[in-house]
Amino acid sequence: MSRARVILLNSAIGPLDYRVPHGLQVEPGTIVVAPLGPRQLIGAVWEPERLQTEEVGDNRLRPLIHAYDLPPLSAPLRRLIEWTADYYLAPLASVLRMALPSSGALEGARSITEYRAIGRVPERLTPQRAQALERIGDRQGLVSELAIIGGVSDGVIRGLVKAGAIEAVEVTIDDPFPEPDPAHGPPSLEPAQAEAAQELRDAVDAGEFAPYLLDGVTGSGKTEVYFEAIAETIRREEQALVLLPEIALTEPFLKRFAARFGCDPVPWHSGLRQSQRRRAWRAIASGEARVVVGARSALFLPYPKLGLIVVDEAHEASFKQEDGVQYHARDVAVMRAKLEEVPVVLASATPAIETRHMAEIGTYRTLKLPDRYGGARLPDMAALDMLKDPPPRGRWLAPALVEALEDNLAAGEQSLLFLNRRGYAPLTLCRRCGFRFQCPNCTAWMVEHRFTHRLACHHCGHVMPAPAACPECREEDSLVACGPGVERIADEVHALFPEARTSVVTSDTIWSPAKAAEFVARMEAGEIDIVIGTQLVTKGYHFPNLTLVGVVDADLGLAGGDLRAAERSFQQIRQVSGRAGRGERPGRVLVQTHDPSARVIQALVGGDAEGFYAAETDARREAAMPPFGRLAAIIVSSEDQSEANETARLIGRAAPRHDNMAVFGPAPAPLAMLRGRHRQRLLVHANRAVPIQEIIRDWLGRLQWPRGVRVTVDVDPYSFL
Repeated sequence: MSRARVILLNSAIGPLDYRVPHGLQVEPGTIVVAPLGPRQLIGAVWEPERLQTEEVGDNRLRPLIHAYDLPPLSAPLRRLIEWTADYYLAPLASVLRMALPSSGALEGARSITEYRAIGRVPERLTPQRAQALERIGDRQGLVSELAIIGGVSDGVIRGLVKAGAIEAVEVTIDDPFPEPDPAHGPPSLEPAQAEAAQELRDAVDAGEFAPYLLDGVTGSGKTEVYFEAIAETIRREEQALVLLPEIALTEPFLKRFAARFGCDPVPWHSGLRQSQRRRAWRAIASGEARVVVGARSALFLPYPKLGLIVVDEAHEASFKQEDGVQYHARDVAVMRAKLEEVPVVLASATPAIETRHMAEIGTYRTLKLPDRYGGARLPDMAALDMLKDPPPRGRWLAPALVEALEDNLAAGEQSLLFLNRRGYAPLTLCRRCGFRFQCPNCTAWMVEHRFTHRLACHHCGHVMPAPAACPECREEDSLVACGPGVERIADEVHALFPEARTSVVTSDTIWSPAKAAEFVARMEAGEIDIVIGTQLVTKGYHFPNLTLVGVVDADLGLAGGDLRAAERSFQQIRQVSGRAGRGERPGRVLVQTHDPSARVIQALVGGDAEGFYAAETDARREAAMPPFGRLAAIIVSSEDQSEANETARLIGRAAPRHDNMAVFGPAPAPLAMLRGRHRQRLLVHANRAVPIQEIIRDWLGRLQWPRGVRVTVDVDPYSFL
C-alpha cells in the first residue's frame, strides 16, 4: 500500500488519507500513529472503499509515523465497529476507541512502577493524608490512580511516598495468564441441564452463528450449563467472552469459574488498574486469554480466535450504555456473534420482552431450565397490603414483615430487605419554611447519605455536607428526611433488632470486586443476619442460608411514563425473590405494596410469569412499541437555556414527514437540567420497516446550531429521563 485510509481516535474528524513510508507494512486493521497538525494520534487503517473522504493527491499526503507490532483488527471486528456506528448514529472514532486501549498498552513488554500503602502512619498526618490512606487500604496502582481512589491530589500521594507511608513496587505487566483446564472440575448436571449443555457444546463445535436464549428460573444452574460450552471452546483452543451487567458480580463469578476450571478468567472492567488493563488487552489481542469476563466494554476487544459469547443476566438495563456511544451490549453481542460466525447465549431468569419475541418467532432457539437445581423449591410469595396492615408512624416495615424477620433470626437464618433507593432519604426539607435541597446542576433533589454525613446528587455526583440549619430561614434542627432509602431501613432494623448483624449493600458500599468478595465471604461465614440492599443484590449471588426476602416498596418502579416500568419491576422483584431458598431450607418472599391488585403484583404472587409477559407483549403490540415498533430520542442540551430551546424548536420544525413515523416534541426532558446543561427532548416513533437511522442522519445533517449546543441521538432508548 502506498497510501492508507485511517480512522483516528478523534470523533470530530472523519477518515483521513496518509502516505505509507517506504519499508512500513500496513494492511486494513493495522494500528498506527499518524500526524494531525502538530499532534500525533493513534488510529487504525481501514479499507478505502468502505469510507468516503475528500480526494487528495499523493503529493499532498503526510506520511504515517509508526505502525505497532500487533495483530491487525480483524475484518469481523471492523464490520462490527461500522455497524455500531451506523445503527447508533455514533462517530466511527468513538466506537473504535472502545476497541483500542491507551497508547501504553500498545507498546512492547516492560515493567512499570506502582505504589501501595505499607501501614506506616507518617509523622505529619493531615486530614487529606488520613483520608487517602483510609480509602487506599491494601490497593495498589499508579500515583494518579491512588489519588482518584483516595479522593486527593497527586501531590498528597507523592507526599506520602516521601514520608515513607507508601512504597514503590516494580510490576511486570506481561506475565502470562494461567490457562483454564476444561477437565478440572466437571459438574454433576441434572437431565435438563445436561441436554441444554450438550446442545451448546454441539453449537460450539459447529462453529456457526447460533443465537440461544437460556431461560431458567433462579437457581436452576444456568451458569453450569454455559460453563460446559466454555469448556468446549477451550478444548478447541478458541476464546470465550462472558458479559456481566455489574462490576460487583465479577468476584462471585470468578470464584465459581475457578472451582470449575482451576484458575480465574481474564477480567475486563473499569475497576482494573492501568497495568492490569494493559496486560489483559495484550493477552486478549494475542489470543492468549482463553476466557474473558467483563462489563459491556469487553465486547469490542480484538479477539483473534473468538468461539463463543455469553451474555449473563441478559435482561439487565445496565447493558445499555447511557453516555458516549449509546449502544445496547445485548444486541451488539448478537451482531458480533453473527459477524464472527459463533454461537451466542443470552442467559436470564426473566428475559426481556424483545428477547422473548425473537425466541417466539424462531430467530433465537430457547433452552429451558424450569426447575431449581437439586430439588430446591422456588420460594413462596405473598403480598402485604400496606393500606390494611400499615407500619407504625415513622416506620417503613409492615408488622407481618417484622414478625417474619424475628422468626428468621430465631431460626439462625439470613434475611434480605430490598429497596431500590440508595442513601437515607430521597428528599430533605425544612419543616419551618418548606425549603428543599436541590442539586445546583440538575433538576433533582439532593439525597441524604447519613452514613457519610452528606447530601449527594445521584445524577451528577455533586455533594455537600449535611447542614445543621436550614440555609433559607436559618432555623436549626428544622430539617426533615422524607421517605426511606436503604440507610433509613437499616436504622429501623437496628432499632427493632439491636443484636442483629446487618450489612447495607449498594453501589456506595460495594464499589469494587474486592468489596463484593468481602461481602460474599461474610455472608457465607454466617457473619451477617440481615442484608439491606438495592438492585445490586437482586442477581448473581448464591447464599443457601438466606431464606427470607422482604420487598420494602414494590410500587417504587411503577410510577412515571417509562415504557418498561412494569416489566422492569417484575424482573427486579422476581430476581431478588430468587435469592431466597436456594439451599435445602425453603424460602419465602413478602412484598409490601399499596396496590396488591396491580397486574405486576398479581403475576408475581401467583407465579404467572407467562400471563404477565403475554399481557405486556399485547400492550406493546397494540401501541406499536418495541419490539413491534421503533423509538429514537433526540436530546438537545446547552449551558444556555435559550440556545437549547431554540435549537430544539429548529429541529422540531425541520422534522421530516414520513409514512408510519411520528415526531413528538420538543419538550423539556424530565431531568430538564443535568450536569449544568439545560435539556430538551424529541421522540421519534416509527414502525419496524422505516429506515429511522437514515432519516435522522439526513434530517440533522442539514441543520446547523450554535457550538455550545450538543445534540445526541439515542436509538432504542431505555432511559426516558
